[in-house]
Amino acid sequence: MSKITKLGVLALFALPVLPLRAISANDAPLPASAIADKVLVLKSERKLLLMKGSEVLKTYTLSLGGNPVGPKIMEGDRRTPEGNYVLDRHNAHSQYHRSIHISYPNADDVARAKRYGVPTGGELYIHGLPNDFKGPAHHLGDWTEGCIAVTNAEIDEIWRVVADGTPIEIKP
Repeated sequence: MSKITKLGVLALFALPVLPLRAISANDAPLPASAIADKVLVLKSERKLLLMKGSEVLKTYTLSLGGNPVGPKIMEGDRRTPEGNYVLDRHNAHSQYHRSIHISYPNADDVARAKRYGVPTGGELYIHGLPNDFKGPAHHLGDWTEGCIAVTNAEIDEIWRVVADGTPIEIKP
């Protein structure tokens, strides 16, 4: 193998690690007393922000549904919804490490689905990794069915500081 080929192969393995290094800059844990009063998701930036008033408590990198551009239209479209919802239920017995239910669909979602004559779907969550998942590939692409995924350590922290009834705004 030539020197140039070896460098090319090395670059292919190194590039996926670069985004993971950027993620670790925000690793300091939130204080035990931290409580978020809103969750803000910026889909185009792949960011989840825990808010207390206008202060950002912490920012997480996330993965979305496999077809992330645009609002969720129907069940099975692999899109993450856009709009205002409530985090209404913590689920400790999830097929993922942990999950927090998003109150999708809202009235706008129901009207959109009705207009298209399709089912809205539901059961969308912020969640960790699948219980049988092993490996660091979580942030390398969008892979959920429409949920918002973070690492297991991140969902543990979000779980601790977000109460049932906390509003979540999901922006394009």
